[in-house]
Amino acid sequence: MSRFFARTAACLALLISASAYAQESAKEPPRLGGPEANIKRVLESRMRPGTVIDGVTRTPFFGLFEVRVGGEVIYTDERVTYLFHGNVLDGKTMENLTQERIDKLSAIRFDDLPLASSIRQVNGSGKRRLAYFADPNCGYCKKFERETLARIPDTTIHIFLYPILSPDSVAKSKAVWCSADKLKSWNDWMMKGQVPSSPGTCDNPIESLQALGQKMRVNATPTIFLSNGRRIPGAISLAQLEAAVNEAAK
Repeated sequence: MSRFFARTAACLALLISASAYAQESAKEPPRLGGPEANIKRVLESRMRPGTVIDGVTRTPFFGLFEVRVGGEVIYTDERVTYLFHGNVLDGKTMENLTQERIDKLSAIRFDDLPLASSIRQVNGSGKRRLAYFADPNCGYCKKFERETLARIPDTTIHIFLYPILSPDSVAKSKAVWCSADKLKSWNDWMMKGQVPSSPGTCDNPIESLQALGQKMRVNATPTIFLSNGRRIPGAISLAQLEAAVNEAAK
């Protein structure tokens, strides 16, 4: 079963299971404060305690509202009768409107990144830029570096040490940062498996980078940010990254 149809089936199951509750909730009159405020209030009262609705926006399709929760997007009607979780596609172009919206919402200002707290790798002319959050014990990061980052031309790569997998990741990140040649130490470990020899006792930005990543909702490594602020979660191919970096540089 394709991912699209699997999600569709999941949404249908949600609607069926919620139908009895929906008939009751539809009888409730809307509260004052506008539909967006009412949707936010109702959902926060029904969801798990502590859940925060980041925002509610009316969409141009079917009278639905976009609800943003922790980097995810769900949809509901004005009376919060049903919830829809899945992708909305443009019927003519087949463009994924939900993913496009998530990409826009998760974008950052590249120049707001603390670039001085990154390890700088310059490929070729380095005229293009990207930021890369990596854990030193992340197997996907190592594969991504060997197959993609090492081969992408004319790009400056700002490597942000982001140890989230284990205490050993923290120790290795500090050891890399405290090395006389940070980039060489990082590449020796990621490419060759040579453990950094530095004791890792110098002043370092690791804790502040962990806090930054949490604030930016970097929940996994590798995570890439392009120069236009677009976020790319996970490893992608060289061809995909080349196209994305070119697009961001326009």
